[in-house]
Amino acid sequence: MLDKIWSKISKDIAIDLGTANSLVYVGGEGIVISEPSVVAVNQKTGQILAIGQEAKEMVGRTPAHIVATRPLVEGVVSDFEVTEQMLRYFIEKAHRKKMTLFPHPRVIVGIPCGVTEVEKKAVQDAAKNAGAREVYLIEQPMAAAIGARLPVQEAGGNFIVDIGGGTTEVAVISLGGIVTSRSLRIAGDRLDEDIINFVQEEYKLLIGKRTAERVKIAIGSAIPLRQKKEMPLRGRNLITGLPEEIMISDEEIRKAMEKSVDQIIEAIRVTIEETPPELLSDIMSKGICLAGGGSLLRGLDTLITKKTKIATKVIDDPLTAVVRGAGIVLENLDKLKEVLADTQFLEPPK
Repeated sequence: MLDKIWSKISKDIAIDLGTANSLVYVGGEGIVISEPSVVAVNQKTGQILAIGQEAKEMVGRTPAHIVATRPLVEGVVSDFEVTEQMLRYFIEKAHRKKMTLFPHPRVIVGIPCGVTEVEKKAVQDAAKNAGAREVYLIEQPMAAAIGARLPVQEAGGNFIVDIGGGTTEVAVISLGGIVTSRSLRIAGDRLDEDIINFVQEEYKLLIGKRTAERVKIAIGSAIPLRQKKEMPLRGRNLITGLPEEIMISDEEIRKAMEKSVDQIIEAIRVTIEETPPELLSDIMSKGICLAGGGSLLRGLDTLITKKTKIATKVIDDPLTAVVRGAGIVLENLDKLKEVLADTQFLEPPK
């Protein structure tokens, strides 16, 4: 009875709780929120000053007592209280149009494949404390595959690679379950760190994460480009302590990211080796699907095709695949309940 009342005044919500960005899907409406997973906290008072885009603008520009932080590190909750506040902000923002004072929605959250039971429980508890009446978890590669409209419930192999901010998820899916998978804590953030370290070693120039990300998007690539690119890079010279500007090329950025890109491809290759022959036959005909922001690195699909001998393509709208897939599951919970992550151990005994 109470559940029926809550279902009328609350909207069902799917959340892709990413290391870099979080997206929120509302049943019947689609994606309503897409904001950075950043929270600005006043360390003197413990007060949360800003969440999302507003907080990201503060990164590297705040006084010492105000810290703009990511509550998720490598896809895992590192700060429980701040994650809870961020989830509450997303839930309340999604209900703003409906003018619901105390929303209690059903929530489905995307999680990495390699998380422990304790880490799963942390996500579930944070969502419940943020106001959710029911919490379901779905593994990100499964959600991405459903978002890409792959036939995950059929008896055939589907190969999905979801390259996010904190983790790369590689999975083979068949009959509504993950047959074999790899969760690699190397993804978009690691590529940014590679660029920061390279510039520091080669040019003795200190740059921030936002600058590194901007360079990666502007001229980064996994294979040599037909037309060479370069762009100015500003930072602080570590020797003189003064500001300096250099010109950096796509070739240098590619060299900086090479090791991490190779590790992602190696994880894909190992997953292929572990795939049963019958499913591998399906994958060879269907190909490998890439999702997540990291899949947009120029030439990555071409490089994976070359290294694995399996055709690789970036799915349509790869940035929203996980939240779209989670949203589809939420709207068809009775039919798709089997694809959810096993959370029975989290439920209290009746």
